[in-house]
Amino acid sequence: MQFEKSTFTYLQDLQKNNNRDWFAEHKPTYLKAQKNAKDVFAAIHIKLQMHDEIEKSKMMRIYRDVRFSNDKTPYKAHFANSYSRLGSSLRGGYFLRIRPGESFLAGGFWEPSKEDLFRIRKEIEQDASEIKAVLEAKEYKKHFGGQFESFSELKTAPRGFDKEHPDVDLLRKKGFIASKSFTDEQVLSENFIDEVDKSYRALRPFFNLFSDILTTNLNGESLV
Repeated sequence: MQFEKSTFTYLQDLQKNNNRDWFAEHKPTYLKAQKNAKDVFAAIHIKLQMHDEIEKSKMMRIYRDVRFSNDKTPYKAHFANSYSRLGSSLRGGYFLRIRPGESFLAGGFWEPSKEDLFRIRKEIEQDASEIKAVLEAKEYKKHFGGQFESFSELKTAPRGFDKEHPDVDLLRKKGFIASKSFTDEQVLSENFIDEVDKSYRALRPFFNLFSDILTTNLNGESLV
């Protein structure tokens, strides 16, 4: 099981012809590419289930919501899938997007709730050593470069936190994401599913720690 070159060719053609008439004319090609992507995403789901508890696998719709966007192209020229972990005690989620020249996987906490973000920041304020140990772990550094990405960051420490805190770089983040890019050659290789799974496995210390943080108070007492 792997991504087929024809799936990439379809996405490349869609980028150049992102309109409803072309999409309708090439609907059979779309359905074939969609099935290939769905099958690969399902195979990754099976791998994930071997080392994590996954509640839901969801393939994103190809149709764009253009109501509030300046970009009125009707379709996403990529296939993407998310995997949600089971229950309230297993936090974090997995994501994979396949787009020619711009494929990547990610995991973590894109936009944590106000309460979750505050709890994470309080943990950083009190003692960030365990979080920094996750970033320094061999497998995490190998796959994710030893850093967290964030969709947005504050210019300084959040209100109520010390601007001179030694870990202000972590306090400023509004999200905590691990991300890894793939070349087209890597995506089309026979071992791509295994490579994705290795990367997802490298996220577990991160997920385990943040799940523990978000289900306990600062004294370590369970909240669930």
